[in-house]
Amino acid sequence: MTSDIKIPAFEATPIDSIPQIAATVRQSYQSQKTKDVEWRLVQLRKLYWGLTDYSENFQAALKKDLNKPPHDAILSEIHHLIQELNLTLKKLKDWAKEDKDIEYPWTFSAMKPRIKKEPLGAVLIIGPYNFPLMLNIAPLIGAIAAGCTAVIKPSESAPATAMVMKEMVEKYLDPESFVVVNGRIPESTALLNEKWDKIFYTGGASVAKIIAKKAAETLTPVTLELGGRNPSFISKSTNLALAARRLMWGKTLNAGQVCLSQNYVTVQRDVVDDFVKHLNAVYKEFYPNGAKASVDYARIVNEQQFDRIKKMLDTTNGKIVLGGETDRSDLYISPTVVLVDSVDDPMMKDESFGPIWSIIPYDTIDDAIKIMNTVDPTPLSLTTFGSKAENEKILSHVTSGGATINDAWMHGAISTLPFGGVGESGMGSYHGRAGFECFTHRRTIVEVPNWMDKLLRPRYPPFSAPDFKRHLWMTSTKPNFDRDGKPLSGPGYWLWLIFGLGGPSAKGALLRWIVLLTSAYAVFSRYRSGRGLEFWK
Repeated sequence: MTSDIKIPAFEATPIDSIPQIAATVRQSYQSQKTKDVEWRLVQLRKLYWGLTDYSENFQAALKKDLNKPPHDAILSEIHHLIQELNLTLKKLKDWAKEDKDIEYPWTFSAMKPRIKKEPLGAVLIIGPYNFPLMLNIAPLIGAIAAGCTAVIKPSESAPATAMVMKEMVEKYLDPESFVVVNGRIPESTALLNEKWDKIFYTGGASVAKIIAKKAAETLTPVTLELGGRNPSFISKSTNLALAARRLMWGKTLNAGQVCLSQNYVTVQRDVVDDFVKHLNAVYKEFYPNGAKASVDYARIVNEQQFDRIKKMLDTTNGKIVLGGETDRSDLYISPTVVLVDSVDDPMMKDESFGPIWSIIPYDTIDDAIKIMNTVDPTPLSLTTFGSKAENEKILSHVTSGGATINDAWMHGAISTLPFGGVGESGMGSYHGRAGFECFTHRRTIVEVPNWMDKLLRPRYPPFSAPDFKRHLWMTSTKPNFDRDGKPLSGPGYWLWLIFGLGGPSAKGALLRWIVLLTSAYAVFSRYRSGRGLEFWK
């Protein structure tokens, strides 16, 4: 039983130890051991068993921090991570291979261009409180896969989860490469004073600006996973009962503390009343005895966040059409829907990050699009429940980090798909292969053989007009478009492309054929003489 599990009291990492922790993970990276893909796979497998063995501990911690039901803890945090680990373990060797399938002019083929995947180095991961396990460990999976070392700073607002996470990491992962630092603002400040090769932050925009500014001082790259005032779209074409059910789930999971959940719903004016009726019906279906009495409903993380959310309800000029009950002593806010008539209403001006959201009526789809682009032009998430034509118009006219058609933020629930914001909702993405690439540097490498020096003559002084002209003939291509920007087509174009090797003129094509045939003959001759690959050295 998770209720019998003892969780250690929250304890901050001594501030004076942070410089040494940062130095240790830097030294571990510099030892080169993390560049071994097999070493990374061992760490990922150990992390798999750590999450598996500590599953009940994390369930107990999440219950204590957020009153998160055990099945939600498994589904939205632990199992989510296990799925991502399974994919990473299966695909990592392929992801880490040098990329040779890249585009470049054929004249550079002998240089064997390739892209080597290299880890960025020692990274800092700063996580939030709403999914305090998943949103710390998911970026860690990407960092380990890429070959980075990492310090993880969980949110102090989820202290029980932070302590269990620290215990698990220390027990299962390489202690010189991966460290959890717990604490509050002073510890976070001390971490930001260290030099990192990348900082990965999930949280609010105000702290993100502080981190980005601090990172800019040392030109440290950052990935920022933020939030936004996410819109949803409903029209006469919508299955109102289904939309109400799915949006209610999206805004009640974790008591609405989900960065992807809808902040407001644009509803065609003619169906507002019916949609509200369906929302009330779904609420009664989900919580027959009320959400407060339900074991399936979480709580707001702390009093500070409770007061912030309640203030939105207290100051709105709209009409509450569902819920509205609050209890500060229990950190309980019921699922609440407010009907508003202005984008300037407090319910529309701020991100709720809780179980409350707005309905704002519209008359035409263009009105709905205007509302969305006015409220927040770059939200993290967009959900649309219209007809196919309506959905396509919404997607083409409203920008967002990700989008889901006919459901609530399912694009963010698939653990292997890229996830990230755009504009003010964040920069960069992760999960699955995107997580590996988030912490990877793509290093371009070419190897220039000795015999190519004659072909490179145009770059050396003294300048030679004939050599320079020959170089341009060999490296230029004939455009596949006319002077009006329209593409060229027809048999003549394709015949020239194939037999002229894309050269700009007959003379240029002839030179290309000469170089191509001479190179092929030289390779063939060298191999026949048994010298093999020495030709390319």
